[in-house]
Amino acid sequence: MNILITGHTGFVGGHLTPALIAKNHAVTGISRHIDLALASPQLQQIQISSLEQYTDWHQALIGIDTVIHLAARAHILADSVADPAAEFFRVNTQGTIDLVKASIQAEVKHFIFISSIGAITTRSQDILTETTLCQPDTAYGTSKLAAETALIELCQNTPVSWTILRPTLVYGPGNPGNMQRLLKLVNSHLPLPLGSIRNQRSFLYISNLIDAIITCLQHPNAKNQIFLLSDGQNVSTPTLIRQLAHFLNTRSILLPLPVSILRLLGKITGKSSELNRLLESLVVSNEKIVTTLNWQPPYSIEQGLAATAKWYKSVNSRSGQTS
Repeated sequence: MNILITGHTGFVGGHLTPALIAKNHAVTGISRHIDLALASPQLQQIQISSLEQYTDWHQALIGIDTVIHLAARAHILADSVADPAAEFFRVNTQGTIDLVKASIQAEVKHFIFISSIGAITTRSQDILTETTLCQPDTAYGTSKLAAETALIELCQNTPVSWTILRPTLVYGPGNPGNMQRLLKLVNSHLPLPLGSIRNQRSFLYISNLIDAIITCLQHPNAKNQIFLLSDGQNVSTPTLIRQLAHFLNTRSILLPLPVSILRLLGKITGKSSELNRLLESLVVSNEKIVTTLNWQPPYSIEQGLAATAKWYKSVNSRSGQTS
């Protein structure tokens, strides 16, 4: 199969690209830079300056059977643009619309869009399913939901089928963002005032996501479907910290500071958004993809966290030797 991946050098793409090549797929990778570590006779890398409305996709889409759209503007803690919401829309929504239109013109057969659980919400006391009303509470989630809607509408009455995957927080070796910050925090050996949190959260190990994407490539029942994805196990923030500490071979000291005090500190420091990810619940059901595609996560959350901690220790060991 000839597959085009946008964002092939990113966190997810860096894992997905070699996995597809190992299965003898021919891959065209689109990203803002060329990654020599991914070089292979089965990989053509194309560099673009940015993902936006006026990107020329014509040449890259020649002969492509399936598009896997990973590239996106993700959460940015210190956003320097004047209008972040408009920028999310320009890249994540309008950029996707342009790619879908070009894919239809190029007679691509299948378009797999990696969306986000944020298209529904980032916090909920209820278990989220594919039938949950979408009420995104971030500009990122809003832009992803708008891209989903456009994809479905544009592919109506065309031969192009689509699959939308909404993963919860993805972690694993090389992970950026919130999980890497949490690893650093746990590895600092500092007491953490998070012992009173009584939440439940779903996570998704990168290798489970890769396996789900490959399943959607191969399974006919994945066409024109939306699937939520997680490891299928849920943990509280204190449990997650204890497990990470265990795999990092360090101690976890959790102080039982009241949640109300934590929320107040979040407001005072301007870190409410980041803190809420540790305080709030977000549980995702895998039931639909399990029943529709007979898919099960091949790795447990314990296996995923162990591999992530091993990578983190390795990276810090190397950086320590060079410093």
